[in-house]
Amino acid sequence: MTDRVVAAFDFDGTITTSDSFRAFMLDAAGPARFALAALRCLPWLAGIAPGWSDRGRTKARFLRAALGNVRREALEAAAQRFVETRLPDLLRPEMLARIREHQALGHEVVLVSASPSIYLRKWAPGVGIDTVLASELAWREGVYTGQLAGKNCWGPEKVARLRGWWGEHAPATLYAYGDSRGDREMAELANYAWIRGEAPLPALAPQGGFAPA
Repeated sequence: MTDRVVAAFDFDGTITTSDSFRAFMLDAAGPARFALAALRCLPWLAGIAPGWSDRGRTKARFLRAALGNVRREALEAAAQRFVETRLPDLLRPEMLARIREHQALGHEVVLVSASPSIYLRKWAPGVGIDTVLASELAWREGVYTGQLAGKNCWGPEKVARLRGWWGEHAPATLYAYGDSRGDREMAELANYAWIRGEAPLPALAPQGGFAPA
């Protein structure tokens, strides 16, 4: 499809006002277990910013420290509760409006996030997003293993996931929306990229380009 237009949205800090994974874990584990897990994982958490710790492994380790050998059905239930009760307060109305703008123009909207898909896939259908490319948790016999299934969906992995998703049917136009270093490669791939804090959110033109200011 030569006129295919895709709009790829990061989630945390782009669609939300803050880190949804932290909020999800606080809701799922409770304050006491969350704090204890943070203390146990402090060396790895502190090592993320300077690049000493692997983001994906640290995320997986923290989830295991906070929730232990959690069963999938229990975490699915926690994810549903989070989406219904806590996540709505974190959403940016202007970004939800931007998603609707793309959809009204017939563009395909895809969520591309380093956060776990377990709650993103419950949220996305409610705003008309069919495709979620995100970090996946690993399970064994219905119990969380403490690891990710595959790579953390951050940085270069976002581009790999997008390319794997569209395969031989690359879009004629790609929009990318992000807010951090983890979105740089996706922004570089896009025809039109917007990074929070670098420019105002522009208007969309019907033909697929940004409208002039």
